[in-house]
Amino acid sequence: MTVHRTIELIAPSGYPYDSQAVDRALQRLRAQGHHIEGLDATQRCYQRFAGTDGERAADLNRLADASRPLPDIVLAVRGGYGATRILHGLDYDGLQRRLRDAPVALVGYSDFTAIQLALYARAGVKTFAGPMLLSDFGAEMPSEFTMQHFWNALTKPTFTVTSDVHQAQSADVTGMLWGGNLAVLTSLVGTPYMPPVQGGILYLEDVNEQPFRLERMIYQLHLSGILAHQQALLLGDFSGARPFDTDNGYDLHAMIEQVRSVIGIPVITGLQFGHIADIVTLPFGADAHLVADPHGFQLTVSNYPHLG
Repeated sequence: MTVHRTIELIAPSGYPYDSQAVDRALQRLRAQGHHIEGLDATQRCYQRFAGTDGERAADLNRLADASRPLPDIVLAVRGGYGATRILHGLDYDGLQRRLRDAPVALVGYSDFTAIQLALYARAGVKTFAGPMLLSDFGAEMPSEFTMQHFWNALTKPTFTVTSDVHQAQSADVTGMLWGGNLAVLTSLVGTPYMPPVQGGILYLEDVNEQPFRLERMIYQLHLSGILAHQQALLLGDFSGARPFDTDNGYDLHAMIEQVRSVIGIPVITGLQFGHIADIVTLPFGADAHLVADPHGFQLTVSNYPHLG
């Protein structure tokens, strides 16, 4: 039996440039019986952003209003850039009171990583890295894989992500699952919005960054001491990571091997997450157990807000 959910849209970053994708997403969600709120988030545009900083912060701060019922799902319209500009304007105390122990799923990825890091660091709120309205629900042919994993993650108290990608390193570690977009995450190092995670399992993805840029950002996490406090590094997809002609064999594989040689924790590859069509949904802040061997890995997560 299909459960009908209340989905509230937020747009903390870029504006939805494709109105047809928005229409497709809304039609599909409504056809499934879901109630959609926050439609103004799909209609605003200010420069490259989905509204002014104040308007975009208000999308999230509405969730702190005790006079409003909480939705089941809070869904980011898209990524891009702009979330960092509103971090100082969020009502962390109010969001903590209403969301930290509530079965509400805040979902997004890419630039939404900034919101996820800040909400956990300042309010202890767990969120989900997963599909967004424009690129995923509004795709011409939505990924069945992505949708299945999305609803599975949001409605079950525990689940397991598996991969048969060959691993150069083994691991059997337990810790808090956290991470997101590499560029966004490294941009918050040294700020009050970077959670001081100890013993975590850190997942990373990015798009259109050359291998040397990816390495430089991972080195920033290494040299700042963040990686030394993690149990493992779990790498997702780095689509568009094309080396330059002058790189002389230095590619994504060479970058990963260099990282392995210096950071001192297992680097596990093949996580199906990033700027690609088929992605898993990952609960940011969940308890996680990662087991990897030459044949692949299993990531089991629990202790996160689920809809039941």
